Amino acid sequence: MLFKIPLRNIRRSLRDYAIYFFTLIIGVSVFYVFNAVGGQAATVIVDESSRDIVKLLSTVLSGTSVFVAFVLAFLIIYASRFLMKRRNNEFALYMMLGMSKRKISAILLIETMMIGIGSLAVGLPVGIGVSQLMSAVVANLFEADMTNYKFTVSTDAILMTILYFAVMYLAVMIFNSAAVTRMKLIDLIQSGQKSEKVRLRNPVLCVIVFALAAVMLGYAYAKVGWPDDTFTPERLMIYICMGCVSTFLIFWSVSGLILRILMSIKRLYHKGLNTFTFRQVSSRVNTMVFSMTVICLMLFLTICALTSSFSLRNAMNSNAKELCPADVEVTLEYICVGDDVYCNDLDTFFGEAGIDPTKELKESVRYRQYKDESLTMESFFGDRYEEAKSRNNRIFYSRLEDVMAISEYNAVMKLFGRAPLALDNDEYAVVCNFSQMVGLRDEVLADKPDLTVFGRKLRSRYDKCVDGFVSLAVDYENIGIIVVPDSVVAGRATHSDTLVGTHGITDKVERAKLERKIIGEVSDTIDFWTHKIASEREGATVQTYLWTVGKSEILTATVSMSAIITFLGLYIGLVFLIACGALLALKELSGAVDSITRYEMLRKIGAEESDITFSLFKQTGIFFLMPLLLAIVHSFFGMKFATYVLEAFGTSGLWKSIFVTSAVLLLIYGGYFLITLVSSRRIVRDKVY
Repeated sequence: MLFKIPLRNIRRSLRDYAIYFFTLIIGVSVFYVFNAVGGQAATVIVDESSRDIVKLLSTVLSGTSVFVAFVLAFLIIYASRFLMKRRNNEFALYMMLGMSKRKISAILLIETMMIGIGSLAVGLPVGIGVSQLMSAVVANLFEADMTNYKFTVSTDAILMTILYFAVMYLAVMIFNSAAVTRMKLIDLIQSGQKSEKVRLRNPVLCVIVFALAAVMLGYAYAKVGWPDDTFTPERLMIYICMGCVSTFLIFWSVSGLILRILMSIKRLYHKGLNTFTFRQVSSRVNTMVFSMTVICLMLFLTICALTSSFSLRNAMNSNAKELCPADVEVTLEYICVGDDVYCNDLDTFFGEAGIDPTKELKESVRYRQYKDESLTMESFFGDRYEEAKSRNNRIFYSRLEDVMAISEYNAVMKLFGRAPLALDNDEYAVVCNFSQMVGLRDEVLADKPDLTVFGRKLRSRYDKCVDGFVSLAVDYENIGIIVVPDSVVAGRATHSDTLVGTHGITDKVERAKLERKIIGEVSDTIDFWTHKIASEREGATVQTYLWTVGKSEILTATVSMSAIITFLGLYIGLVFLIACGALLALKELSGAVDSITRYEMLRKIGAEESDITFSLFKQTGIFFLMPLLLAIVHSFFGMKFATYVLEAFGTSGLWKSIFVTSAVLLLIYGGYFLITLVSSRRIVRDKVY
């Protein structure tokens, strides 16, 4: 008996709430897929450095799975309790037939176990199948060879999925048992007679609350979208809290105003079945203000996470090709003994140690940079300094400007395959590619101001910055280099000495080996200098400022970051979208079940089936659109803030990322909308005919 009833209940519930079981299966599949990434990557990756990245990625995704598990647990518990309320008549019948609460709890326990085993039994094979497709994504990220691919099943991911979901279902069992113990027969019997009342809140209060929420939200938008010099991480948290509270107040006030506003538009309100439709929508929104707020915020996070991750990944991959045109870079600022500069040029640095990295390079260039103690960024901006600081207070304006000779700059540009510069003896140019600084410098350069460098007065060759860089990087980080004629820096002490070169090797593994060899030899030279200075000056304090980097190292770091960002964005975004769609769908389907008698009445008074279907379409559409529209508004300003971070990497692929995010939203969120509409229509029709 105890197994027969749960089995019959599940079979019956599948008709009305198939979307709940479908969501559980998808949740299991997604959870497995992202926790099996490490195993899938191992089948296509042979490079040791990439394997280290995969280990890091697996660790990050495993940690994120804890957060994802909480989201899915909230969804499962909420949905389970929500569906229990729809079964009050059934529980009342059990109790009237003499069934004890313990047996009812046992029935629910068996049902939950069956649902759990069923979702795992179906979801894991689906996840295993989908995870094979993930190999193509991994191969694309790591530039791996798919010929090494083989079908794999991650035992660790299976065990982790079973463990996490077992804990979730156990929590559902506990909550359900607690709910059964609180049941009273009279409440269960009367629950079917109670209908959700349409609460018409005080319109004046609703208008006041809406106005306050709009002002507070607008203030937070302005501070986040256009940050000033008072912007801090602490203030950001305050603005986020203001946005969350404002979102709740907007839904609270709108839920009280929407019906009154529509009722005031007589021609619209009394057209067709709009009276019935709008009251149905108002009733459901009234009972889901908090849930609508949570769903809206989750959609906002989803949009921002997906768009930012796709954009950042595309930008970083593009930047790695554009901003790393050479293979090796070695920069020596100086070796200091106490307060004295012991060595600050690479000829001495390499010569004393008896090494020559250029022998391993096909082409190489040396360039030096200088510092004029009187030339700071603040002095460059002059009268515009305060304005520049107010618009971007994250720049250290007291730093000395980097100065470079035109001949050495052009030599680097030739190596990089970029256009050279031409300067007269009394001219200078500013090379910069950090977008926020470019705009500020361009305003100064528009007047072609004079600039004094090492006592020489120079005029600007251009009325704006020259787009360029000299150091290998993966982002647009050059905030400015002053390029001057060679005679201006002749005889001046160098601040840094850099060797940059290419080796011409295309094989990924051999390229990495050579670069590690060169960088290793250069790094070992530090030990030589340390022993040399120690033997000459016993007990002296030695400070070394040396930077070495290889293109393979940069590309590895880029792949690592882009892989983590991409998978995290997809993981969190997909789970949040599934949760939002499922919560809205369950509420709408439950509303359809509750309103069956109302639809029967509509048919009895002569309503056409097409009009009823259109009413369901409008109800479902409004219900799904309300949180989405506000989430899109939130996302506009959220992404405006994100561009301040993304600008360092470039935002050229932002629109492409927005398009991809929109497609994901349409596919999943729109899919839930369509499934809900079809299921609601079937519930309404099947219960009648």
